[in-house]
Amino acid sequence: MKEKKNKYSGNGIKKDLALIGRGFKVLWEIHPAHMIWFTVYTVFKQILPYFALYMSALLVDEIVAGAPVPHLITLAVITVGGSLLIELIQHLLARKRDELVKMSFNLNELYLLRVQCRMQYKYFDQPDTALLRQTIRDHSNYGGHGLHCLKWTYDTAVGAIANIILSASLTVSMLRMSADAELTGFLAFVNSPLSSVIVLAIIVANIAVMLIQINHFEPTNTEIWAGVNKRWARGNAYVSNITPEATVMDVYALSLPRFYQLMVDDAHLRALRKNDIHSSLINYIFRAILSIALLIYVGAKAFIGVFGIGRFLVYRGTVEKFVSGVSSLFSCFARLRQNNVYLEELYSFLDLRDEMYHGTLSVEKRDDNRFEIEFRNVSFKYPGSETYALKDLSFKFRIGERLAFVGMNGSGKTTFVKLLCRLYDPTEGQILLNGIDITRYKYDEYLALFSVVFQDFYTFAFSLGENVACEVDYDRERVLDCLRRAGLGGKAEGLKYGLDTCITRQYSVDCVELSGGEQQKVAIARALYKNAPFLILDEPTAALDPIAEAEVYGKFNEMVGERTAIYISHRLSSCRFCDEIAVFHEGRLIQRGNHEALIAETDGKYFELWNAQAQYYVKEQ
Repeated sequence: MKEKKNKYSGNGIKKDLALIGRGFKVLWEIHPAHMIWFTVYTVFKQILPYFALYMSALLVDEIVAGAPVPHLITLAVITVGGSLLIELIQHLLARKRDELVKMSFNLNELYLLRVQCRMQYKYFDQPDTALLRQTIRDHSNYGGHGLHCLKWTYDTAVGAIANIILSASLTVSMLRMSADAELTGFLAFVNSPLSSVIVLAIIVANIAVMLIQINHFEPTNTEIWAGVNKRWARGNAYVSNITPEATVMDVYALSLPRFYQLMVDDAHLRALRKNDIHSSLINYIFRAILSIALLIYVGAKAFIGVFGIGRFLVYRGTVEKFVSGVSSLFSCFARLRQNNVYLEELYSFLDLRDEMYHGTLSVEKRDDNRFEIEFRNVSFKYPGSETYALKDLSFKFRIGERLAFVGMNGSGKTTFVKLLCRLYDPTEGQILLNGIDITRYKYDEYLALFSVVFQDFYTFAFSLGENVACEVDYDRERVLDCLRRAGLGGKAEGLKYGLDTCITRQYSVDCVELSGGEQQKVAIARALYKNAPFLILDEPTAALDPIAEAEVYGKFNEMVGERTAIYISHRLSSCRFCDEIAVFHEGRLIQRGNHEALIAETDGKYFELWNAQAQYYVKEQ
């Protein structure tokens, strides 16, 4: 995988904030509703204690001042009624939040899937990309890192910020208040503007200590967590492989439970706990110093008569909440900073963009499927390779033709298909559609010309109809027609739930398990449903028995209709029905013609391959 320049090189707060900021932008792209509602809910959740604290203090001040009973009752009703109203709104917001949590459970994975669909195909041919994707998944699922950490830390951070703003807005007036009395000593100091400056200095010093603590302890925590996550990932792989088919003897005779315990509970966790104790101890000491200083300051102000008992209760409560909010915010920052190493992995995956040139021409809409493809002096090397996978290939498709591409493994057949479908661009030469270079066409419109059944096809844990149509709302008659043409119509019509039958038991026992050959027919029906002008079949009958294979070939012309069909196979006997056969060898097209013409060339590669396989189909000659 090509090494990209790290946009977040360097160290320090600026880099951390840049990484975190981009993370929240990604989170907003995935969960906009989640972030809006969680913000509203979290902020509203902080209002209730401040409302109750303020109204209770006001009620105490009015009692001390000797306010009339009706006025006191009014304040009490406002206090209780307002609290109930805030709790009701908070409850409704909590229900909305819980709904969003359930609905957004797999959105992170869906987002990464969309990112993959936008990537250039070359990245999927590189093991580094698959390893990076699996690493991101492991860190997210088993360590709660990456986007998961951002998502859940966001709520705590918003709550901490709301706490700081609300507590500061109620407390700041205290710093400007002073008594008119003549005072001496410590009380005179408390009553002077200098005391407010000292209080602010203590707050700033506390924040500075927290930042220093983060810089000192978090790199070690990050390193320790990296080791923990690796072991947890291995442990999960172990658990995943203990299937019902695994015998009790295998599990216990080999002491596998003990092996698993050693993987997930070791010195890493003990080192992490030790580091956390040291970090928390320093945090609590300086937080206690700040709390004591602020409470002494508030108490002294109340003692000299700057404000009454009610205000003292308010300031005492807001000071505690301010300290708690600051501590919580910096704990969130420490957690997010530790999470940045996982975000950098995520960003390296997200930045694997499509580097192909995307043209602007629209592909002509033709009801007669009169599309002509030409390979003109095409050569191709895979990224990082010095060897040509295809060399100097010139080839033109005739409309409606049945073509077979044959050759030994590594001869260039699959590479030809990848270039045809523009999964890669040629290293040299051109591929033309109706005389125009395919790079000039809109990429999605060009891809829509091809229906492909790859050898490594996949059936999903959906219904049979959804597997064929790849849609939730589909044309049922059209799906049935495609299944019949693929040789699976009788099977589909005989199922208890018809097209609505789930074809794997991954999520339901009331499903049907299809054989490998039947799944391959589903893949063929899927390609037919797309109804593209070009149908490409890469070893489409590899999992079929001889009878089923003969059935598919017998209906091949009916399946394909007037479309151009490209058939790739190692079985030469299955290519005889094609109009033309192209023989590849070591990246070059060395022969082309129909079966009779090629078999007549006794010194040719086709004749050699045919005789090498003759023992498998000699009865068919």
